[in-house]
Amino acid sequence: MNDTHLTQQAFSDLGLPETVLAGVRKAGFTHCTPIQAATLPKALAGHDVAGQAQTGTGKTAAFLLAVFNRLLTQGPRPERRPNQPRALILAPTRELAIQIHKDALVLGQDCGLSYRLAYGGTGYESQRKDIEEGVDVLIGTPGRLIDYFKQHVFDLRALQAMVLDEADRMFDLGFIKDIRYLLHRMPPVNERLSLLFSATLSYRVMELAYEHMNNPELVRIEAEKMTAERVRERLYHLGQDEKLPVLVSLLRREQVARALVFTNTKHVAERVQGWLAANDFGAAVLSGDVPQQKRQGLLADFQGGRFPVLVATDVAARGLHIPDVSHVFNYDLPQDAEDYVHRIGRTARAGAAGEAVSLACDEYAFSLLDIEAYIGHKIPVVQVTDDLIVPLNRPARGAPPERVARRPRQGREAPPRHHAQRNPSKQPHEETRGAHGAAVPPPPAKPAASPRPAQPTPPRGRKTPEKPVLG
Repeated sequence: MNDTHLTQQAFSDLGLPETVLAGVRKAGFTHCTPIQAATLPKALAGHDVAGQAQTGTGKTAAFLLAVFNRLLTQGPRPERRPNQPRALILAPTRELAIQIHKDALVLGQDCGLSYRLAYGGTGYESQRKDIEEGVDVLIGTPGRLIDYFKQHVFDLRALQAMVLDEADRMFDLGFIKDIRYLLHRMPPVNERLSLLFSATLSYRVMELAYEHMNNPELVRIEAEKMTAERVRERLYHLGQDEKLPVLVSLLRREQVARALVFTNTKHVAERVQGWLAANDFGAAVLSGDVPQQKRQGLLADFQGGRFPVLVATDVAARGLHIPDVSHVFNYDLPQDAEDYVHRIGRTARAGAAGEAVSLACDEYAFSLLDIEAYIGHKIPVVQVTDDLIVPLNRPARGAPPERVARRPRQGREAPPRHHAQRNPSKQPHEETRGAHGAAVPPPPAKPAASPRPAQPTPPRGRKTPEKPVLG
């Protein structure tokens, strides 16, 4: 963690139990980040907290330490069964749940607590068995947790602490009904510690907080400070057919070691990955329909340096802790202003510096005003020069097509594409030219097919049977 991103508040001065401090020291932490310094004293005193902070600010450690302190300083409820969790941590995505679990294993390694995971896509029986054998801290996504809850794999009657991470993302992904379902089955708010963290404390998030928390104290770490101080932003205005050449030029020119490229759709992500691979950039695609085991393998390979570029949709915009990402490229400007902050939050984590490069084409440039209004400042614009428009190697046959500029920007007008010229045989009625430039007439038209005999009229009073609709 970058020392310039820390406060003067030392963990050793917070009154944490020695077993918790031991995990903090083993993780290499000595002083708090701003969100930790603002929330931990309140949470350790037993107050509910609703905090606003971006990813990469240390909020995971903040709520984990508060939960550990609560469980160690207050014993379990009487007659608690092993499959009744003492703390529940809710995350919107599988990647975030996995990362929280990893951090819990490090920070809480000396606390004598058991940590279990529950998320969809894989390990249904193994996760169920782990929870049934015993759990103190249960970390998971809403869908899988409710599935197990309804099957009586666990219940929430012995809960002592609850954490809702990325609350605004829960709304975006449509999980809010599931969240309310679980919250209504927990002990009363005055009998548990409740912590909520969100990138924005919007009206709907605050309504949820006041409804299901015990008079929470608000802590705000502004997003504007995060983007302005640690992320170097820049914007290129360009045409759709110039985006790939500019992206490849920037990747080459700046010798990017690890970069995330965000697109708005899976189809575009696959096209970009194909063109990057054809131009000697190892890249992979991370989208919402990638199976969980493959997803974890891709992230492990990316973090391990096996390929330098990960092309992703917004499924990866939150909840991923990928160290040493030097560049984030918005190949498509996000249509939601909040997603811009979440995307560029993948770089410049824990006080380090990073580059956020946005390519604004005519299709998504309308989002720019909302983005700049949300972050509170103009994104510096950089001119697209001719040397950024480079010729590219085409992907192998069968790869998704992409329009790519191959000429200088100044004084050029791209000629219209005529697919018939590439394969005239597929356009029999298109006029073609002979060897000496003479026009070759189109082949004679095929004779018209003879009309089909009329279908007999069904008897009056009966309906013609309809074909069944499949699907």
